[in-house]
Amino acid sequence: MGNFKFSAAPLKGLLIIEPKAFADDRGFFMETYNKNSFAECGFNEVFVQDNRSRSQKGVVRGMHYQLNPAAMGKLVSVISGKIFDVGIDLRKGSPTFGKWYGETLSGENKRMLYLPPGFAHGFLALEDGTEVLYKCTGMYSPKDERTILWNDPDINIKWPIEGIKEVIVSEKDQKSPGFKSAEVFA
Repeated sequence: MGNFKFSAAPLKGLLIIEPKAFADDRGFFMETYNKNSFAECGFNEVFVQDNRSRSQKGVVRGMHYQLNPAAMGKLVSVISGKIFDVGIDLRKGSPTFGKWYGETLSGENKRMLYLPPGFAHGFLALEDGTEVLYKCTGMYSPKDERTILWNDPDINIKWPIEGIKEVIVSEKDQKSPGFKSAEVFA
């Protein structure tokens, strides 16, 4: 699998991907995506859009997803800073339906998380100036976009908010429905 280590996360379809970085006294070089290396692992998704965000410490972005026919997978990486990245399985037939998984991704650990279509996605910025880059398997579709409340007690995500003075959530995300009212994937 070339310059990548692929590990299955506890929720079916989620992948933790660790690229190999080649470092010397100048810095480092690494691949963040290689179609052939990913295909060797059975990953054949096609990415059609890249998104990048910058957040201050305490910003929560999510939990976002798009319904069919515009559902999208996301390959999430951090350029600088650190996030707690979370996916919620919204695939009704899945054995992990309604469960969440979180992984710390940072510019330092260079780890990436792939969330397939059928997952809600969000993250908490753990450092100021955190820059996140994610590749998407679908195009943004406002009419198909949905959200779930980031701190819904029915999901009970264990956000690592200790030491964060203020959690900052957009107005849209504050008004998101809870899991029990969410539209899910059949």
